[in-house]
Amino acid sequence: MKRTFSSVAFRLSLVPGTIAVVLAMAPCCANAQAGLTWDQVKARFEATNPALRADADNVDEMRAEETTADLRPNPQLSITVDGTQIAPNQGVIEPMSGTFVQTGVSYLHERDHKRELRLKSAQQGTRITESQHQDLKRTMEFTLRSAFVQTLEAKDVLEMAQADLAYYDHIIAISQERLKAGDIAQIDFDRIELLRVQYESELETAIVNLRTAKIQLLQMLNQQTPVDQFDVTGPFDFSNNLEPLQTYRDAASAARPDLRAALQTIQQSKTNHKLAVSNGSTDPTLGAWWTWNNAPTSNEIATNTLGFNVSIPLRVFDRNQGEKQRTQIDIDRAQQARDAEQAQVFSDVDTAYELVRSNIDLLRPYKDKYYTEALHVRDTVSYAYLHGGASLMDFLSAQSDYRQVQLAYAQLIGAYMTAAAQLNMAVGREVIQ
Repeated sequence: MKRTFSSVAFRLSLVPGTIAVVLAMAPCCANAQAGLTWDQVKARFEATNPALRADADNVDEMRAEETTADLRPNPQLSITVDGTQIAPNQGVIEPMSGTFVQTGVSYLHERDHKRELRLKSAQQGTRITESQHQDLKRTMEFTLRSAFVQTLEAKDVLEMAQADLAYYDHIIAISQERLKAGDIAQIDFDRIELLRVQYESELETAIVNLRTAKIQLLQMLNQQTPVDQFDVTGPFDFSNNLEPLQTYRDAASAARPDLRAALQTIQQSKTNHKLAVSNGSTDPTLGAWWTWNNAPTSNEIATNTLGFNVSIPLRVFDRNQGEKQRTQIDIDRAQQARDAEQAQVFSDVDTAYELVRSNIDLLRPYKDKYYTEALHVRDTVSYAYLHGGASLMDFLSAQSDYRQVQLAYAQLIGAYMTAAAQLNMAVGREVIQ
């Protein structure tokens, strides 16, 4: 809602003191760059936030694990040299006469799709890590959106404080003219002028709050931009549009990355159980060798020979029983975790939905009635007081009521936008802009 000086009193020209106050506020924004929208802030956050980028490296590491999981066993090469003569035979050393050389190659053959199941489990682990990364992004973007909303609210409150001080300076100027004309007593003027310190205090507090909100936002963006050169922009208002609760529940069931990760964990647990069963099977080792034997034998053509062997471990005791049982239990645990995650998703959506709904219910009368009434009462009482038709207490009370209403209205809008961001986080995507 735009705030305007619609009072009768402000139909008069501003006094120099008011202009000086407005100009004093200008340096804090004079060097500021064009305000960043929410989409621009989010894009910078995704590109520069170190915590989010570090977590993205986990996904790349998991993809590297896929390569490791898909590797076949290495073949084994063996070379044996034996029978070399090291002592003289009848006074003659013939080192090569009895030497034989054997070269062999062996390979472990994995059965029952062990490598394929390892690769599938690794790929599922990558998808789980991707979903977990998206979930971290979801929660961090809620914190970012909250800081963004806090900055917009601080800007709005600062504008209100500046407008209130300018308005009150105008009241003081008119009251001073009335004092000179003898329309009011000196004590009444002093009380009016003394109240200005509250407006000054509120203005300074608003400036500090805005700078603090910007600093928090810059930290999340990992930027060293000076505060005075950084700004954000966007609508600071609320919308009456709110879909039925079940619509957001259905959207959350389809979009929440942590729920998707829970479902993917069940799939990986089942694959790991199949792999544990496969690892309990027997893998033969196939071997072949070539032998060169220089020793004299009765078979003159036996100098070069080939051989072949198969080694089969007997899985009498170790059939991977423990891993089979553990992975079977892990499937049940993953299913229970998924049910708990589903319940948490619905709880998050329901809670955020109620916050949005309640804020809308509170904001409607403020926008349609209270804010306008408070402005009208302030302007009417101010006009009446400046023309001798209202008491000083009535004037001060009207000023206080208006400031409280406009501040409460701004805080309610900030609460609504934060609740809307919480509902977006609960659903897993932006359902309220």
